[in-house]
Amino acid sequence: MPRMTRLFHVSDLHFGREDRAAMRWFAGLVHAEKPDAVVCTGDLTMRARKAQFAAAAEWLGALGVPVTIEPGNHDLPYFNPLARLLNPYRRYRAVQALMDQPIDLPGVMIVPLKTTARLQFRNLSWGRVSRSGLKAALERLARKPPATVAIIACHHPLVGTGFSGHGETRHGANALALLAEAGADAVLSGHVHDAFDIAHHEAGRVVRLIGAGTLSERVRTTPPSFNELRVEQGVLEVVARTMA
Repeated sequence: MPRMTRLFHVSDLHFGREDRAAMRWFAGLVHAEKPDAVVCTGDLTMRARKAQFAAAAEWLGALGVPVTIEPGNHDLPYFNPLARLLNPYRRYRAVQALMDQPIDLPGVMIVPLKTTARLQFRNLSWGRVSRSGLKAALERLARKPPATVAIIACHHPLVGTGFSGHGETRHGANALALLAEAGADAVLSGHVHDAFDIAHHEAGRVVRLIGAGTLSERVRTTPPSFNELRVEQGVLEVVARTMA
């Protein structure tokens, strides 16, 4: 009998401004419930400092389950444009082994899609989908096994969600259309610090746009939270779990 696959989707940890009570709460649930994997959709740090990445790596490593992470805009150097252009992920080496890692689980595949921009002539916090990143995601989707739920993991919402806190993700709408056509069933993101689950109609299909809240002090309209994803026999269920 097929078993249920469970994922914890967390985002915007912002080490340097993390909510320590929320971090303990989440880690305690991981240790107690043992999900099949944790998907972190970016902004591990507040200012991309070495000590913040080291703290994030230690915390993620102690969870004791498979982890995949996507970088967020706060994880790139903000005040050093040369470093941002030439070696933007240098300080990410503390968690390099976890970055952009596809995960294949019973009935589920996680496909990474980087949306951070090194430099652009607009707000640096806004997202961008590169041709190479989209190509890699589409190639992974082309290998999607039958009866598998394909989940894209990125930091920025690819299209508007109705929440404040993010501008247009450049090439995001086109990327979403191509990903949907290739068989993507859901897109996980963070960035806005509020949870959402939107049924988006694209390419004759429904693609779930799923956003996670934050475990940092930088909450917006909801308390610290994360998403629990349950996949069983090709059906995806999402439960937003909020710290009381």
